[in-house]
Amino acid sequence: MYPLSVVLSLLVAACAAERKFPPGFKFGAATAAYQVEGAWNVSDKSPSIWDTFTHDNTDFIVDKSNGDVACDSYHLWEADIAVAKDLGLHFYRFSISWPRLLPNGHSNYVSEDGKRYYNNLINGLIANGIEPVVTLYHWDLPQKLQDLGGWTNPELAILFEDYAKVAFGLFGDRVKTWITFNEPIIICDVAYEAGRLAPGIALPGIGNYMCAKVVMLAHARAYRLYDTKFRPQYQGKVGLTNQQLWCEPKNSDEEENAELIRNVFALFAYPIYSKTGGWPPSVEKRIAETSEKEGYSRSRLPTFTQEEIEFIKGTYDFYGLNYYTSRTVETAQPGEKLSWPVSGSWEFGLALSTDPSWKAGHAWLISYPPGIRRQLHWLKEKFGDIEFQILENGYATSEPVMYDQGRVNYYRDHLEQVLLAINEDKVNVTAYTAWSLIDNYEWSSGYTSRFGLVNIDFNDPNRKRTLRASAHYYAAVINSHSLDLPHH
Repeated sequence: MYPLSVVLSLLVAACAAERKFPPGFKFGAATAAYQVEGAWNVSDKSPSIWDTFTHDNTDFIVDKSNGDVACDSYHLWEADIAVAKDLGLHFYRFSISWPRLLPNGHSNYVSEDGKRYYNNLINGLIANGIEPVVTLYHWDLPQKLQDLGGWTNPELAILFEDYAKVAFGLFGDRVKTWITFNEPIIICDVAYEAGRLAPGIALPGIGNYMCAKVVMLAHARAYRLYDTKFRPQYQGKVGLTNQQLWCEPKNSDEEENAELIRNVFALFAYPIYSKTGGWPPSVEKRIAETSEKEGYSRSRLPTFTQEEIEFIKGTYDFYGLNYYTSRTVETAQPGEKLSWPVSGSWEFGLALSTDPSWKAGHAWLISYPPGIRRQLHWLKEKFGDIEFQILENGYATSEPVMYDQGRVNYYRDHLEQVLLAINEDKVNVTAYTAWSLIDNYEWSSGYTSRFGLVNIDFNDPNRKRTLRASAHYYAAVINSHSLDLPHH
């Protein structure tokens, strides 16, 4: 028998070990080009769809603002690196602005200023011991390509591959993690449902599905290109990242519907990560049946050829997950107004809501920490024991508060669930990314939604950056590599 004191010390050590993150686990934070760069018409940069959308549709933006200046990161990139270093980030995830690097949208002309800006940022990060993680497309399509039909034009898949080739060639010697697309669900489903995000085209049930196929092929083209032409030399990783809301049945007889909606959220995952490839079968079947009833000659969801299925399948080195919130699922009432993906899907006749017991948050973002663990577990069960990187997770406030205890709680509670997923469910999670490093332009919410670990004073021409309480908390987690923080 061991003395009680020894047993207690062993238990304490075991608990402490469970609160530590695995060796090699990486912590980072993220932003996106349109949301932070500003300098919308500097040098030879051409307009993106978000430049056009915010200038032409001010009523769709809560505060009628735009990203013309935003955080002015184009000029203040060194300040961004400084706060990233203050936090002790292992990596900084940012995106390249396609119209800044390729003002024509095509690869025949590369902007020297665009190239210089991203080289400065990448080299500055590396010089400060921070790994650059780069997203190729975070929603800011060159307007010149939108004029050709945007993501509903199959030619875009080829043009995206051309763009990726330029980016891989310019920066691949230093960038070892690439994300092709951020949240196809927003690029396609949300943008084309109500037309309230760029490019502002409402073609629900048509445009979103045309977009979905083109984006899947564009991703696969970029991945295959990297795999054959750049991986042998640079040895990097390529994936995309999906936003997924965890969905639970509102009552016991809605489990089948909850699973259906989980598969709808995985529309952009199945073609890449499933063993069979192609769209989720239950989703594809339902849309085909509905299309037939509506009198269409074929499904509104374009099918893949067998060749396309094989081309897209397996085009990943990791699974990127953006998670913020969860929903409960129930059959919608006749005539109920539904907005995908927050309140439900008219396509599937299912309504989404939040449970009253969940922690309140800002607008659509209701905090339900167990959701991230359940989502990770479901993805592992569905797609196998693959590497998962959490590429966005974060919390917004409506005011620029500095003592942001709500955000601290959100990060702590979600990181606890990530640890449980790693330790209890044996999910191979290798990275966690806070959204966002700094306050930024939050799309249709403008500047009314603050996600930043670091406060931006948008009234200051120098856009002063100040670390919030959540930044200090996150820095302490990174420094200790644990959720057990030393008391001062």
